[in-house]
Amino acid sequence: MSDTILKLDHVTMRFGGLTAVNDINIAIERGTIAGLIGPNGAGKTTVFNMISGFYTPTSGTISFDGKKVSGLHPNIVCKRHIARTFQNIRLFTGLSVLQNVMVGAHVRQKSPWFASALFIPSAVREEKKIREQALELLDRVHLADLADQPATALPYGAQRRLEIARALATEPELLLLDEPAAGMNPQESEELRLFISRIREEFGLTILLIEHDMRVVMGLCNHIWVLEYGALIANGTPEDIRNNPKVIEAYLGGEIHEHS
Repeated sequence: MSDTILKLDHVTMRFGGLTAVNDINIAIERGTIAGLIGPNGAGKTTVFNMISGFYTPTSGTISFDGKKVSGLHPNIVCKRHIARTFQNIRLFTGLSVLQNVMVGAHVRQKSPWFASALFIPSAVREEKKIREQALELLDRVHLADLADQPATALPYGAQRRLEIARALATEPELLLLDEPAAGMNPQESEELRLFISRIREEFGLTILLIEHDMRVVMGLCNHIWVLEYGALIANGTPEDIRNNPKVIEAYLGGEIHEHS
């Protein structure tokens, strides 16, 4: 089995005359936590949207576990064991904490969506199992005591954990986290950093994250890729990135050192 779980090979994304991502090559090793950083507008979320199937690259290939996934619909990408969160939290506002996680688990459901409503025994059993698995998952992310609460009633940090729990319910091998620490204070960011590190180990994940909080990035990532104006300008270990002149210039000379 290859050590590379995700590979972007000469990937370009154009929108009309605008090149958002230009001929990038990325290889993420299995079991690692990798970071994708860069100034606002660098093309980071565009990369996530291509990996997760929301965009089809204009050219180039994205492969997961040695199989091409670029051009597949998001639901198929998810079934291939790639899950993601979003910069702006996207919980199902009318559902409880437990129901949000169950929605994620339904990706693996074998019965038709209407079957449990018709009380077909096999579907009822499967729905019961999904509920039990969702409760177990909530317990593992320390949200079990809030299972029946409306998702939007949770504090901000707990909502972030719930969104990650819903992604975990899809049984991913690769988890894409889009600015998970956005809007958090330093204490919340540190708690999130520890949480991400723990779930990577407990769930055997590979994680690729976009993040502006350099304390989180430098404290989590094994390898970091840096985008500027849609092009890769550097990649390496946190120490490599911290001391890379191109990266320092891209961040106006201060952010990398100040927050690391």
